Amino acid sequence: MLIYILFMIPGLLFMLWAQSKVKGAYHKYSKVENSARVTGAQAARRVLDSQGLQDVQIESIQGELTDHYDPRSRVLRLSQGVYSVPSIAAIGIAAHEAGHAIQHAKAYGPLKARTAMVPVVNIGSNLGFGVLFLGLIMNQVGLAWIGVALFGLATLFALMTLPVEFDATRRAKEALVQVGLVDSGVSGGQESKGVSATLDAAAWTYIAGFAASMLTLLYYVMTVMGMRRD
Repeated sequence: MLIYILFMIPGLLFMLWAQSKVKGAYHKYSKVENSARVTGAQAARRVLDSQGLQDVQIESIQGELTDHYDPRSRVLRLSQGVYSVPSIAAIGIAAHEAGHAIQHAKAYGPLKARTAMVPVVNIGSNLGFGVLFLGLIMNQVGLAWIGVALFGLATLFALMTLPVEFDATRRAKEALVQVGLVDSGVSGGQESKGVSATLDAAAWTYIAGFAASMLTLLYYVMTVMGMRRD
């Protein structure tokens, strides 16, 4: 139990810190109006149109920070605090999600690979722990390793998420300057700093998620290796 705590606590604390950081940045810059006075939906529309993606629709959804791009229906869904609010945080988050739509349209390799993994990862996430637990109680090392491998798919997925999210953030920052929504096209001012602070804080949540998943995977590996020694 002590070993489990030593592995899990750092990841949990890291995730809580990352979530606090992104919420702090969002709440700070969601109260600061951008100089162009455009909403998140309007910013996303400009970014998408600048890339010839007029066919990608934009919808409002419930919740806070529930923004995402759905590649199956080619719809960008923005939370109410982003969709209709002319804040610095709103245009940053909206542009980031538009960045995913651009990745999809350009067949960005890491995004294609991550999307292809989704069905397998869902199976691994649902079965991994059960198979591992069954292997442990039956003292079947081979079965336990299968459970570890299934769980490892989720860790690999979390790793593959990092370049996808970092690239979407890069595209968002560049696009907002190109369409003239960040400091009227001049980087380094209030909008540019606010967008960077919001999106860079969000990036830490993905890093923390990968770190937590990796620590859990390492704990499972050590547990199964202990079976072999016994």
